[in-house]
Amino acid sequence: MAKKVKSEKVTKVVKKVKAPAKKAAVKKAPTKKAKAVKKAKAVKKADIGLIGLAVMGENLILNMESKGYTVACFNRTVSKVDAFVESRGAGKKLIGCHSLKELAASLKKPRRVMLMVKAGGAVDQTIESLIPVLEKGDIIIDGGNSHFPDTVRRTKYLKEKGLRYIGAGVSGGEEGALLGPAIMPGGDPSAWRFVKKIFQDIAAKVEDGTPCCSWIGKDGAGHFVKMVHNGIEYGDMQLVCEAYDLMSRGLGMSAKEMQKVFAKWNKGNLDSYLIDISADILSQYDEETGKPMVDVILDTAGQKGTGKWTSEAGLDLGVAIPQIAEAVFARCLSAIKEERVAASKVLKGPKETVEVDKKLFIKQLEQAVYASKVCSYAQGYQLMRASASEYNWDLNYGEIALVWRQGCIIRARFLGKIKEAFDKNPEMANLLLDPYFKGVISRAQVAWREVIKTAVDLGIPVPAMSTALNYYDSYRSARLPANLLQAQRDYFGAHTFERVDKERGDFHHHIWTETGGNTAASTYIV
Repeated sequence: MAKKVKSEKVTKVVKKVKAPAKKAAVKKAPTKKAKAVKKAKAVKKADIGLIGLAVMGENLILNMESKGYTVACFNRTVSKVDAFVESRGAGKKLIGCHSLKELAASLKKPRRVMLMVKAGGAVDQTIESLIPVLEKGDIIIDGGNSHFPDTVRRTKYLKEKGLRYIGAGVSGGEEGALLGPAIMPGGDPSAWRFVKKIFQDIAAKVEDGTPCCSWIGKDGAGHFVKMVHNGIEYGDMQLVCEAYDLMSRGLGMSAKEMQKVFAKWNKGNLDSYLIDISADILSQYDEETGKPMVDVILDTAGQKGTGKWTSEAGLDLGVAIPQIAEAVFARCLSAIKEERVAASKVLKGPKETVEVDKKLFIKQLEQAVYASKVCSYAQGYQLMRASASEYNWDLNYGEIALVWRQGCIIRARFLGKIKEAFDKNPEMANLLLDPYFKGVISRAQVAWREVIKTAVDLGIPVPAMSTALNYYDSYRSARLPANLLQAQRDYFGAHTFERVDKERGDFHHHIWTETGGNTAASTYIV
């Protein structure tokens, strides 16, 4: 009986050992097709693709990934893709692609592909390369500083191809791209719902959590508003530089003293990104010389063209934006350094010294910068108002101010007041007519004029500040000397004129000389 029990136990053990071996023997090896399917299931499709791995592109990708999105990335120089994925992108939800076909295959549908490449021909070339690998309904987004007429053209062209296009102005520089930029999208309205959540998730937020990103309008509206943003940025930067110059050359202040002034200003009405970074710049020193860093930088400024485009748009639409144009010209003058050095040896300015109450002047200067800043924004909004009429865009001026509240270069405290102004009166002709800003100018006016007088006496140029005052004085003038100008035009070219005692739109010609005839030129206004 004992042997029988032992035999049964052995039999059971053998069965347990052999059973798994038998099961393994019947298991089939996976085919290549099965492996491919398994691999495809394991790879998560990307939410959005981005082309262009310069600093802005890389930072936007990291921003998107940090908000929970999987991002596919591609660069024309393919080695940059691997380098980025293996360094800054290591361990993150990124898909590095070595071709546009691979990029398209890695994306969820409708595919969303964002371009962060140089404006101009490079954008068109990338679009043409993308068209064959995309399908109907897919979306191409240009996040660079493209000229708005190009965006109008591309939106129409891609719609004919069955694709959707967005021209999105992105502001905030490298830091904004990484931590939260201001985004101004426009283009094909049907595409907005597919990118809205991504854009608003990665955008900067104001105090209540509202994202600095709203749909601006159809075709080129987004890039137009970004262009105006950059034009205002030119004016703002020039104003800050003029204040610095008056303190440095006019008052003989050190970088350390000026840093304290800018830091103080940044706690008041002038609280803004540009004032903030100017204070930081003035606090830093050069390791080689020990001098303030600002003092070892050559006084020649560069530009990428958006300020020029804004000035051209003002001329095209017949809108006075002299402050922005002067800021562009100031950079042009700075660029001819050698000519200026030679001219300084032969062209002389004021000889007399000017006594300036330093403490009082700095207070006046703060008011002058603030008043001038208001005029700069007023001009920018005038330009947007004219563009909305010309191009049939439905622009929400209060929303645009909100978009600019955080994340962008022209971020400033008083943008909240601009939003309030346009929320109260969306059809307001000029920002200067709003009660709040009317009060700002009224309180600053005496100081503003004193600062410009002092600058003239010192021979220190303040083109943006003085042009801002000229704009204000011109806008508030019920009568300007254009009557004499129109008389001149009629005198030499029979261009006709309107009379003060007749209806507007009724044109007349005067025979100014004995040889002048009755024939007048056709009346037209550019």
